[in-house]
Amino acid sequence: MPTAKKPKAKKTKRNYTMSGEGKYDKSPERKKANAARKRARYKLEKAGLVKKHDGKDVDHKNGNPNDNSRSNLRVQKASKNRSYPRNSKAGKK
Repeated sequence: MPTAKKPKAKKTKRNYTMSGEGKYDKSPERKKANAARKRARYKLEKAGLVKKHDGKDVDHKNGNPNDNSRSNLRVQKASKNRSYPRNSKAGKK
């Protein structure tokens, strides 16, 4: 018995401009915060506390990604660091 052919999907061109998907992540504030978090991870990699692909997160104790002082950074499991909601009423325990 012959099978019915599926219609081909229409090819559309993706729009990667600031007007749509990903607009939030491309804002200057988000780029700055992301770069600060990457600097914190790099700092602890150089100190030998974390390695690439080790399943650990670098946590900022006070929640401010721009505060990369060594006393404010700690290494945690990713599941522990991502276990609480990030909103105005939630705080780090």
